Parts: sequence; C-alpha cells; structure tokens
Amino acid sequence: MPTPLELSTRERETALTHLRLLPGELCAAVAGLSNAQLDTPYREGGWTVRQVVHHVAESHMNAFVRVKLALTEENPVIKPYEEDLWANLPDHQLPPEGSLTLVDALHARLLPVLEGVTDWSRPWTHPAQGRTYTLDSLLALYAWHGRHHVAHITGLRGRQGW
Repeated sequence: MPTPLELSTRERETALTHLRLLPGELCAAVAGLSNAQLDTPYREGGWTVRQVVHHVAESHMNAFVRVKLALTEENPVIKPYEEDLWANLPDHQLPPEGSLTLVDALHARLLPVLEGVTDWSRPWTHPAQGRTYTLDSLLALYAWHGRHHVAHITGLRGRQGW
C-alpha cells in the first residue's frame, strides 16, 4: 500500500481514530474463537488467525519504536525485520490474549505520543526499501495495517459462518 507523505488534518484525525479503535476491534474479531478456529489460515497459504494477532502486536511495537526514533533522531534508519520468519517462531503458537493485551497497552502509549506530534514531516528511512518516509506516512500505514488484518479475521469468520 503506498502511503502518502503528507496527510491533511482531517486524514490525520481519521487515522488516529482508527488506531484508537484497533485494540477493541481486534479483540472483538477473535472473541469466542476456538483453538481450531484460531489455527485456521485466513486464506490459502496465509497466516493463521493466531499468527495474525501476534503479528499485529509485533508490527505495532515496531511502529511505536519508529515513531520515537523519528521524534528524537535526525532521519533515523530503522531496523527492518522478517515478518514471515517471526510468524513461525514458537511464541506465535501462544494464546492470542497476551498480544491482545499488548496491543491495548501499546496503543495507550502510542496515541498520546502521536497526538503530541507537531511536525508530521519528520523523516525516517527504511533501508530495505531504500526510501525515506515521514511520520504522516507511518500514521497512515499503521492505521491501514490494523484495519487490514482485522478484515482478514472478520472476512474468514464471515466465510466460515463463525
């Protein structure tokens, strides 16, 4: 998903709202699922619901660190990570509750930081992509990211009649 380098005030508020809502939406998306359902891929060859929940927590932890780096350093180069390899580590077999709690607590910390940003053009560089982004880009990306993965789960639930 291409992310804009500059958001309008309205787009920024909409993205912040999406981030505020994500913990509850993610929790609701997996509520009542059995272990067998949590271990169902959301599409053929895709991650399981359980892996998706853990991925959202990990990805948004990285977002939090990236925001703080961008606010405290001049154009920091962030550390990329191998999402698919992380998704196959043993902790991705744990119950989702730990990651749901983590997303909730993380967003409780992330949102006040983002709400205090005065310069959304602050840059950060992704070395694997060879591209410089802004805090606006990061905000847009992670607001989309949470909705994207909740839709994977809710779409699967709808298709399966769960």
